[in-house]
Amino acid sequence: MVFIIGEIGTNHAGNINIAKKIIDAAVDSGFNAVKFQKKNVEKIYTNKFLDSYLESPWGTTQREMRLYREFSNKQFNEIDKYCKKKKIPWFVSCWDVDSQIEMKKFKLKYNKIASAMLIHEKLLKIVAKEKKHTFVSTGMSEMKDIEKAVKIFRKEKCPFELLHTNSSYPMKNNEANLKLISSLAKKFKCNVGYSGHEKGASFVSTAAVIMGATTIERHITIDRTLYGHDQAASLEPEGMRRLVRDIRMIDEIMGDGVKRIWKSELPNMKKLRQIFT
Repeated sequence: MVFIIGEIGTNHAGNINIAKKIIDAAVDSGFNAVKFQKKNVEKIYTNKFLDSYLESPWGTTQREMRLYREFSNKQFNEIDKYCKKKKIPWFVSCWDVDSQIEMKKFKLKYNKIASAMLIHEKLLKIVAKEKKHTFVSTGMSEMKDIEKAVKIFRKEKCPFELLHTNSSYPMKNNEANLKLISSLAKKFKCNVGYSGHEKGASFVSTAAVIMGATTIERHITIDRTLYGHDQAASLEPEGMRRLVRDIRMIDEIMGDGVKRIWKSELPNMKKLRQIFT
């Protein structure tokens, strides 16, 4: 069965109540897990960038916006308790080594490598040493970048799954290149999922399932008009429900590839083949 991840990211806008509402929508829709992002903003960005102008609900600089949208350890503690209460796994894509180390205390089941971090070898090595099932996004990357990442995870015998993705927000449908799912699976002999940034609920994502994707990850929100870079490529609750419904339908109709005579065929078999008996 296809594993479906709801990428909350920073769509919560630093508000724990919004985060809980998105989690509720994911649970109600039938998602298998939800994911957040964690960054040490002061370390991964330059002061010049952080001091640059950006008007947002929280101020007029990149620093004000990015710091406000980051959850504190106290807030992640609350997320941990809430997800346990709702019985849905949660995990995080960390953008720096310090954040990855901080998140270890939650003993999460999964790890995630964001496309932006695919070439961060130090971070990849630390994640791989944890030996948790890791989803590895491959946007903005060349095949040689993916090869280096796969080598790191295989060296540490860490289970992983590649996620084919296009890192534009929102993605143009003609750039989806879903045939790459089977190409990656053949080349690296591993499961390959799809992390979608397209507009709309399910057309591209369900096509990815038909192409062999073992996991689907989509950004989710309760309201696309909220502030945030990812909102335009996110699904609202109705779209979330439609996505899960369509994927589960495909799970059912794809079958197992074994040829058999179905019980439902027997009456017609008896009727239509009697001429040969």
